[in-house]
Parts: sequence; structure tokens; C-alpha cells
Amino acid sequence: MSSPIIVVGHRNPDNDSICAAVGYAYLKNELARRAAHGGEPAQVYVPARLGPLPPESAQVLSDNGLPVPEIIGHVHARVADVMTPDPISIEHDATLLEAGRLLRQCNVRSLVVTNDDGTYRGLITTRMIAERYISSTDMLDEGGANSMAVAADLIESLGQKVADITETDVLVLDKEGLLADAVEDLMASALREAVVLDDDGFCIGIVTRTDVATRPKRKVILVDHNETRQAAHGIEEADVVEIIDHHRIADVMTANPIPFINLPVGSTATIVTMEFRKRGVDIPRGIAAALLSAIMTDTVILKSPTATEDDREQVAHLASILGVDATEFGLAVFKCRGGEDNMPVAKLVGADSKEFQLGDSTVLIAQHETVDLPAVMKREDEIRAYMRRLREDRGYEFVLLMVTDILAEGSQFLCEGNPRTVNRVFNIDCSAEGGAWMPGVLSRKKQVAAKILGA
Repeated sequence: MSSPIIVVGHRNPDNDSICAAVGYAYLKNELARRAAHGGEPAQVYVPARLGPLPPESAQVLSDNGLPVPEIIGHVHARVADVMTPDPISIEHDATLLEAGRLLRQCNVRSLVVTNDDGTYRGLITTRMIAERYISSTDMLDEGGANSMAVAADLIESLGQKVADITETDVLVLDKEGLLADAVEDLMASALREAVVLDDDGFCIGIVTRTDVATRPKRKVILVDHNETRQAAHGIEEADVVEIIDHHRIADVMTANPIPFINLPVGSTATIVTMEFRKRGVDIPRGIAAALLSAIMTDTVILKSPTATEDDREQVAHLASILGVDATEFGLAVFKCRGGEDNMPVAKLVGADSKEFQLGDSTVLIAQHETVDLPAVMKREDEIRAYMRRLREDRGYEFVLLMVTDILAEGSQFLCEGNPRTVNRVFNIDCSAEGGAWMPGVLSRKKQVAAKILGA
């Protein structure tokens, strides 16, 4: 069966990025299950994330019994992508006769030799057995032995224990290790095979030189982004097979034409919900809750100027599945964030932050949505100090934080660095103590980033 296809959002994941990945992976798995024929295994889609789980995502996933997407550091090809899993094994006290029969019956070239407790001991291969038999024939050339004696020796060797010829000096690879490193190590190894062990010493896979020669790419579906700056490390080496997004078209390149759904809506979860309905797949309550939470956070409870009629339609549909009032549901989701009095400042500022290219400079625009603006603003000194460190460490032209008050429907702007562009575009002074209050500004993408980048 082919390796799982990863469904993943952008770096510094927000609730939309997480829940869209969860929802779309579920939809793709259901469609793959329906499409599978003749009992063959269906393609598997796995949701993933590139950073910490937002508190509202953690809450909605937990409340609905949904697994947390696996955190991944990159999408470079791994050892796990080429290894043969669940290799055939044989106990160390088995005979060569038993080993030969097993190799032939299973049509494999190597067997994992195990200890009494099933843990890995070494490898035995057809090559090793052949060499054992070939060495017996050497007696014919050495004199003093006839063909009957050689035959007797060969027959006797059939009862020899596997442990006697087991190769224990075998290269051990980490299943999460980079394939590029594994290729180099395996080619330098004396053997043609390597093994992959788990933490308990059991063999979970075998990798051969033939396996690594294929140099496969990890298959990835991007949700809520299509920009390499926001994508997983190694995206240039990956095989991007789909993109589901609601942002401007950026710079992700593909080798082949792919399904690319990019709609001017307020949330990627809106598009995912539309795809469920288009494909005729029922949305389970848990998935509906995750998708609804994502739309409500990304559109600020449908108050953001990015919210469209499509968003409102899908919100109404999801709310009907759950039997909830959408606005009350959305407010409850936002309240999950809470704890702004003691939230780590790195999380408060950086949990939802994105880099943008402004001419030759890079800027960072972060957003923190809250129902308790005073609780955030009383930490202004601490927040600004952290923003200054971010700017100095990463060389940003400026760092802009939007503290968005959902109830008051506006954002407090705090800026560190060179505020000239921000101040000019919005006719404010956001670098002074207290920043600048921006009534009606709720959308980073449409009301802030677009104006700054277009200035």
C-alpha cells in the first residue's frame, strides 16, 4: 500500500488551519474508502500540523473525541516512506532448512532473526545461505574430499542453527530519519540491507538499496496556504497533490496539474464544508463542530469583512447539524483562549503570526483575538519587549500586533520597529504607549496586510 498522504496547514497554525486539515483528511479518507475496489486497501490521508495546537482547537478536538493532528517538522522523504514494514521473522534457534523454506514460501530475500522474546537479533539472507553452500563445495578443490563427502556436509548443514550464520553487524536506521542520509549510509554499508527498530528493540521494517534507489517524494495536501514561506520545511522536495485555500495565489510549485480550490471566502473550513456537501458525504457531529469553530474564529463570528454569503450558508448548515446557535457557539470557542493574564507572551504574540515581504524587507503581522482586551493591554510592556526581541532576532522591518476585541469589533495596534509604513497607511501612531485603536478592523488579511503590501 502506498504511504499516507499528509494533509497539513501552515506554520504557526490557527484554528482554521488545524480544523480544515482534520475535516479534509476525514473527507478524503471517506472518498478513498468508497473508491477502493476488490478488497484492496484504500489510500490513507493523515492530518498534520506544523506547530503548537491553539487552545480552541485543543478544546473542540477533545470535546468531540477527535485525534490531535500529528506535529511534523518537515516533509522531506523519510526512511519510513521506503521501508518494507512488518518483515518476515524467524527465531534464532530455527534451522537453515526452515529458513530456506520460509524465504521461498514468502518470496523474500531476507529474514529478521529474533531472540527468544521476539526482539531483533540480526538478519539472514538468501545470499548468506548461498555463500554457506558454496563454501562447502570448496572442499572439492582442496583435495581429500569427494562429491559424496561434500553432499554429506551440505545435508548436515541443513540442521545448522540460523544463529550460527546470522549477521548482527547490520545498519540500523531511524524510521523518521531523512532518506537522503539513509541512502548515503546504506551505500557505504557492507550489506545491501538495513533494519528499522522501534524503541523496544523490535524490528518494524527492512530497507534495501533497491528501496532507496527510487527516491520517493512525500505526498502532501496543503490547506489554508499556498506559499512556501508558510509551508513545511522540504516542501520543494514534496509532491503537492492538492491545495485547498482562501488566500492569494503565491509561489508553491507542482510538477503536474493538481486540484487547486481557491475561493474568496472567510475560512478554508468553509470550502471543506462545501466539498462535503458537493461530494454527498455526511458530516459527522465531531467534524461539524471542528469546521464550525474554524469558520467562526477565522471570520470573527461572521463580523469580519472577509465573511461572505458562502460562509454564512455553511455556518447555518453546520449549526443545524449540531443543533446550536452559531453566535453563541462562536463566543464559547473564543472564550476557550482565555487565560490572557498568565498566557506565555510568546504564545500571545506568536500563536497567530505571519511573515510578509514588503519590498526588500520582511515584516511580521500577528493577531490575537480576545473577549477581554483590558487583560491583554495591561501586559503591554511585556508584549512590546517580546516584539522587540522578535524583530532583532529575525531582522524584521517591523512587528505589528493586532489585539482584536471581538465584542467591541475593532483592534488595538501595537508596533515595534520602523512604524512609518503602518502609521502612513492608517494615519495613526501605533508605536506610542497604548498603541492605536482601529474600530471595525477585524481582518488581518483584507484590512491590514493587503493595505500595507499595497502601499
